[in-house]
Amino acid sequence: MSGFRLKPGATRQMSMSSGSDPATPTLVQRARDFAIRTHRRIDQRRKYSNQAYEVHLKAVADLVASVSGDEEMLAAAWLHDSVEDTPATLEDIEREFGDGVARLVADLTDVSRPGDGNRAVRKAIDRAHSAQASPRAKTVKLADLTDNCRDICKHDPRFARVFVVEMAALLEVLGEGDARLYQLARTTLEHCAGELAMPLPATPEQAAAGSVAGLTDLDRETATRHGRTLRLFMRAFTAEDIAEPLRSFDGELDAGRIAGYLQDLRLDVAGLRQAGRVSAYVQKEAWDGQIRLRHFKHEQVVDGEASLTDVVHVLTRHDYCFVRVLDDIAGVIGRGDMQKPFVRMWLFGFITFTEMQVRERIVLRWPDESWTAHLSAARLQKAQALRDERLRRGQSCQLLDCVQVSDQAQILMTVPEELEAFGFESRSAAKRVIKEFESLRNNLAHAQDIVTYDWAQIARMAQRLEEMAKEL
Repeated sequence: MSGFRLKPGATRQMSMSSGSDPATPTLVQRARDFAIRTHRRIDQRRKYSNQAYEVHLKAVADLVASVSGDEEMLAAAWLHDSVEDTPATLEDIEREFGDGVARLVADLTDVSRPGDGNRAVRKAIDRAHSAQASPRAKTVKLADLTDNCRDICKHDPRFARVFVVEMAALLEVLGEGDARLYQLARTTLEHCAGELAMPLPATPEQAAAGSVAGLTDLDRETATRHGRTLRLFMRAFTAEDIAEPLRSFDGELDAGRIAGYLQDLRLDVAGLRQAGRVSAYVQKEAWDGQIRLRHFKHEQVVDGEASLTDVVHVLTRHDYCFVRVLDDIAGVIGRGDMQKPFVRMWLFGFITFTEMQVRERIVLRWPDESWTAHLSAARLQKAQALRDERLRRGQSCQLLDCVQVSDQAQILMTVPEELEAFGFESRSAAKRVIKEFESLRNNLAHAQDIVTYDWAQIARMAQRLEEMAKEL
C-alpha cells in the first residue's frame, strides 16, 4: 500500500533443504507435529470411526504426496483444518510456518459466517472463496474432499446425499488443481452417487439448492417455544459493545517510532492512518517482539452491530476482529475480550436456552417419564431423593428437574434422530461435546478462564444457535 513507510512483515523461511541436518525437523514434520498436537489438545476425533483426527490429516497429506513433493503443500495438507477446528489462528500458522503455508491454509479455510445465511448461502460463499484459491490450494482441497467423500459415503448415507451435491458444486471450481487428484475426486464422487442411486446435479446452482439441511419438525417445535428468548440473545449484544477503541498512528511514521508508541502505551495492535483513514494495522509479535504491518482482510472486519456469533467466527480464524463504525475501522476485539461480562451473560443465555431445549425434547419424546429407563439406578435414586426433598419443602417439582443437565443430554442422545438433530455422528462424539458444554458452564459459573479451555465449545455452540435462529 503506497504511503506507508513501515515495511510489511517478512515471512520466515521455515522449510529445510535436502542437505539440512537430519536431526532438524523439516517443514512437513513440524507441520505434522503441530497439527497432531493441536487436534489432540481438543480431543478431536474422526466423526464416524472415533479414530484420532490425524488419521484424516495423514490421508489427505498422503494423497497430496502422491502427486507432488511441494513441502508447503504437504504442510498445508496437515494443517488444513487447524484454523477451523482448533484454537490456532491463521496468524499462528504464519508465525510457525511462514507466509506461503499460511496463504495455502487461508485458501483452505471457509470464510462464510453464521450470520451470512442458511447452509446453502454459506456454502455458496465458501465455494466462491475456493474458486479464487491458488492451484496448489485447490490440489489440497481435492485430496480433502476425496477422503471425506469416502468416509461419509461409507458411514452416513443420509448425510452423504447432502455432501454429494455440495462436493459436485465444489468440483466445478477446482479444475485448476492437480489433474490426477481431480479425476480421483470425480471418480470417488460418482461412485458414492451410484451407491446412493442418485443423479449428480448438472450445475453448481442445482447442487447448492440441494444442499439445504434444515431443522427437523421437533427442532422447530422446541425452538419456537423459546424463539423469542433466542432472538433476544442474538440481538442483545453486538461487536460494538465489547470492542476496544483501536488506537491509530500516522502511516508516515517509521517503524521505530511506532514500536516505541506501542511499548509506551502497552498495545499489541494499532491502526495506521493514510489520508485520515485507518487502512492497515501493526501487530506486535510475541515470538520475537517485533512489529509487523498487516492489511485488513475482508473476513476479519465486521460492522459495529454485528452479532457476537460473527465475532466468535472471526476470532476462530484470526488473532483480532476489527469493528467498522461509520464506514471506518474504529474498534478491535481479541480473544481476551471474550472474557468480558457482556460475553459471559450472552453465553449464559445460550446455555440456559440449550438446557431448556434438551428438557423440552425429553418431555416431548417421553411424556410418561419412561426416559427413566435410560438413567442409571444410582442417578435415578439421587434424582428421586432430591425431588422428594423439594416436595417436602413445598416446592413445585418434576422428576426431570432433579436430573443433572449432563444426564438429561445423555438421555436424549440415546435416540439416533436426536444425535442427528444436534449434529452428532455417534454417542461417543455427543459425550465429548456434553463434557465440553459442562466445562464451559462450570467455568462461566465460577468466573474461570473460558477462552483457554472452552474456545472450541464456544465456537460450536454459537454457530448452532445462529443456524437455529434463522429457522424461526
